[in-house]
Amino acid sequence: MIDLHSHTNESDGTASPLELVELALERGVEALAISDHDTFAGYDEALPEARTRGLDLVCGIELSTRVPSGKSQSGHLLGYFLHQPATAEFRAWLDELIEGRRDRNRRLIASLRDKGVDIELPEVERLGRTLTGRPHFARVLINKGYAANFDEAFRRYLGETAPTYVERYAPYVAEAIERVRNAGGLPVLAHPIRLGIRDPNAEEAFIRELRDAGLRGIEVFHSDHRPADMERYGAIARKYNLLVTGGSDFHGENKPQISLGTGMRGNLNIPLTVLNDLRAHS
Repeated sequence: MIDLHSHTNESDGTASPLELVELALERGVEALAISDHDTFAGYDEALPEARTRGLDLVCGIELSTRVPSGKSQSGHLLGYFLHQPATAEFRAWLDELIEGRRDRNRRLIASLRDKGVDIELPEVERLGRTLTGRPHFARVLINKGYAANFDEAFRRYLGETAPTYVERYAPYVAEAIERVRNAGGLPVLAHPIRLGIRDPNAEEAFIRELRDAGLRGIEVFHSDHRPADMERYGAIARKYNLLVTGGSDFHGENKPQISLGTGMRGNLNIPLTVLNDLRAHS
């Protein structure tokens, strides 16, 4: 069993990198990818411990991207660096994305305060540190009584349809694909079900467009995917010669319904052969 999609507290998870390594070993995960948002900090910290403990740790990243209008407001791209570290140029580009996130956070604070929400950026950054994001805002809103849970925090304040929502800069998906490939990585479309494209033909056409732009793989196995979804995405992968990946999208206490390795109510059991195939064709 492997898990190629997980997050530490260096982005929007709650487990530290070392805790995530320990949990993977406890759960019998043979290979684990740390795919934090816009940062390799979690992977960098976990790597020495993983090597010492005999865990196959894969270097990954998850990027928020803009997709063409009319399909979805955003889409996530996974990048895997299976044979070599990401380049210094790519890491510098990630620093630019993080600065864009900081700018959004300052504007989000102003938007919330304009609506009477008593919240300060330092108290959110104490939770999120370098990579403070909306889940950390949600936690503060819950702690201060403005929302009962994460769903309410996003619905009322943080989600894309909320009155206080503030957009942050994100690269177009084609640029992100090119950046990952130029840095020696394997670009993969994350959890395609979240694109929200209800027409199967339109969904397939969009994935084909991404393949033509350099996409190399698709996350077929994911906690959000029902068996029918996995079957559909597997068929698309075969049709367009895309590699297959999968992972739980583990976030710790921020998504307690998702277990490392086994996903949502045990809907995942991804074999090691998936990672072997990725390495053989990347």
